[in-house]
Amino acid sequence: MGPEMQIGIPRHTSVGMGCHEGNIGKTMRYLTSAWAAGLTFMGTAALAQENFEGLETIGKPVERGTGFQPAVTELARDIQWLDTFLLVIITIISLFVTALLAYACWKFYEKRNPNPSSFTHNTAIEVTWTVVPIAILVVIGVFSLPVLFKQQIIPEGDVTIKVTGYQWYWGYEYVDHGFGYESFMLERDQLAEYGYADDEYLLATDTAVVVPVNATVVMQVTAADVIHSWTIPSFGVKQDGVPGRLAELWFKAEQEGVYFGQCSELCGQAHAYMPITVKVVSQEVYDAWLAGAIDQYAGIPLEDDVLKLASN
Repeated sequence: MGPEMQIGIPRHTSVGMGCHEGNIGKTMRYLTSAWAAGLTFMGTAALAQENFEGLETIGKPVERGTGFQPAVTELARDIQWLDTFLLVIITIISLFVTALLAYACWKFYEKRNPNPSSFTHNTAIEVTWTVVPIAILVVIGVFSLPVLFKQQIIPEGDVTIKVTGYQWYWGYEYVDHGFGYESFMLERDQLAEYGYADDEYLLATDTAVVVPVNATVVMQVTAADVIHSWTIPSFGVKQDGVPGRLAELWFKAEQEGVYFGQCSELCGQAHAYMPITVKVVSQEVYDAWLAGAIDQYAGIPLEDDVLKLASN
């Protein structure tokens, strides 16, 4: 790992609840900002690697947005389709129940029905309200379980990355190449320097996960202190990182661009300040970035580089 791992607050810092929580929160924010500034000063080579020219920002929240972020993986498209499908079913059920209640209120109003019936059972109705919900659940299961299995059955990855959640930043390790780095939220005055727009504050990070387009990426998710959750909405993935356990998720991004996510599990007073940035690039750009990252972070040399050294 690079020198940036040896600077700043301890990874296992915890903040208790008490009368000084506000002051502690401010102090932690200042320390985190100072840490990120130190990394900026020390890591100009990393900064140059991260600024991929012409890379469009695709996966991020939009002002007054109410829908999903653009789906760029098969998993995300399946999830969004399933959401629409379930919304249709729920809407039909809600309208039916509302209409039934309105009809019952009108039909059995006291003035219209002064002598109500005294029966207590109706076999046809009881069979119907048992069988129909079962049938609805079966239909939902038929369409939802394949989507769930597709998420949970992890394929062999072209790229394998271990992600570790800390309070309150992320660590990434490219396990096949023996190097890793950490990722911190950028302050507002750092955005332009790293090539981000002002509205990407609280989303952009000093280093990003870089993966090639149309490659199967397997993320091994864990945590070092408390439970965190790694998620990218445009990829349709979310996985809790639990200390002492290693979970997995996978995705195959089909469009080059910049995608943002955030920790999705309440993890302490700075939970809102540990965003996620993923950059999906062409295979050629990824290969060039990978070679530079291996050199910068002292990773395992690529096979082609080893052969060149051996031939010399």
